[in-house]
Amino acid sequence: KSLDILVIPGGAAETIMLTKDEETLNWIRTIDKTTKYTTSVCTGAWVLGATGLLKGKNTTSNWYRGEEMMKSYGANFKEERYVHDGKYWTSAGVSAGIDMSLAIIDDLLGRKYTEAVMLDLEYDPKPPYDAGVPKKSDPQVAAMMKEMYDMIMLPLIQKK
Repeated sequence: KSLDILVIPGGAAETIMLTKDEETLNWIRTIDKTTKYTTSVCTGAWVLGATGLLKGKNTTSNWYRGEEMMKSYGANFKEERYVHDGKYWTSAGVSAGIDMSLAIIDDLLGRKYTEAVMLDLEYDPKPPYDAGVPKKSDPQVAAMMKEMYDMIMLPLIQKK
């Protein structure tokens, strides 16, 4: 079995459960031996981190406990939309995963091809607010979102 590109998606409670699923982690470790790119989107970096493959690597993840989780796996958390360190590419969230994907296309096929993909997608984001990360969001909104995620995910994280 081999893949050129492995993409590990994120999620919520299921993601935390996958960080403890040795069958899944071993499969990722095996597939990683043949990949040109091993990537994650959002909290998928937690799963990738749980494999040990990100130890000592620069990474990013979703804002929710991203730094804490990446450090727990021995990775160097960077507050960036996407980060690549060698063949490992991680993105902060779902929309950042689009940016990371375009950067991988650029790495593989160059600027003109990447621009063609962007044009095909009509990729020209213009969000209604300059928010979307904790430091740009209303502090009350960020606190409420963190509290909501904590209620769902913190009990599972603490079971490590």
